[in-house]
Amino acid sequence: MQHVERAIARIAGRQDNVISREQLLSAGLGRGAIAHRVQARSMQRLHRTVYLLGAAPPTLMARARAAAMACGSDAVVSHRSAAELFGLLPEHGGEVHVTVAGRNVAPRTGVRRHRVAAFRPGEVTKMCGIPLTRVARTICDLAATEPAREVQAAFQEALYRKLLTERPLAAIVAREPRRKGAPVIRALIEDPRMTRSEQERALLRLLDAAQLPRPMTNVRVHGYLIDAYWPAERLAVEFDGRDAHGHLLAFDANRKRDQVLLANGIRVMRVTGRHLGGEPVAVAVRIGQALKAA
Repeated sequence: MQHVERAIARIAGRQDNVISREQLLSAGLGRGAIAHRVQARSMQRLHRTVYLLGAAPPTLMARARAAAMACGSDAVVSHRSAAELFGLLPEHGGEVHVTVAGRNVAPRTGVRRHRVAAFRPGEVTKMCGIPLTRVARTICDLAATEPAREVQAAFQEALYRKLLTERPLAAIVAREPRRKGAPVIRALIEDPRMTRSEQERALLRLLDAAQLPRPMTNVRVHGYLIDAYWPAERLAVEFDGRDAHGHLLAFDANRKRDQVLLANGIRVMRVTGRHLGGEPVAVAVRIGQALKAA
């Protein structure tokens, strides 16, 4: 029996602890033993023929892999689930989006099914063996199922991390001009502002509401990447806090940045997420005053 356990551990270890019934049977575990392990909670059934070893909740990777395995060898993780795997959107724990080309897939609990006639060359890649749509296709698919704000956030994160350019997005929309979500993609291509964090997006919305000029975002000034910058007024806004710049060790580096910018005639205003969320009007007023004082 030890050789069966070793075989199961070897297979599942390569697959985020996910394993199919076919793989279990091939390893030498009988159907009765599979049922017993599920009943004893040493193994979970995620789908009709796909299991997870152990009692811990499945990770994002495990959920995505299990859904793709359950839908067949030609199934591709797509839409929001692909965006989460790429790190473009936070995990929300909903259904796993899976797209299959050229055939229908039977309903499965926890899986949101999509069908396409075919994937074009270069639209599918793999992450740790999990087939998923490439970033450009993922963003275009997102526009068909998610709110515009989520699509914008994923698009801007992909731009910031240099995972995407506008060209492949434009090519997809040109081939499929009537696809659902195409107007959202066109709007993003026309206005590809690079805002990384939710604080930056909140700031832009606040400035628009206050009818203040929009800054350049994520621009390099004197060797430093600045969150928001008005070059004519020589004003920079930087977001403070662990969420914005990673950890407390960044404190000294941020102070040095402020000194370098001030030495070059650039004023720095630091804003926290709490400021934006708790006193947005006051933040807008202070920025407006600083712009007028230039």
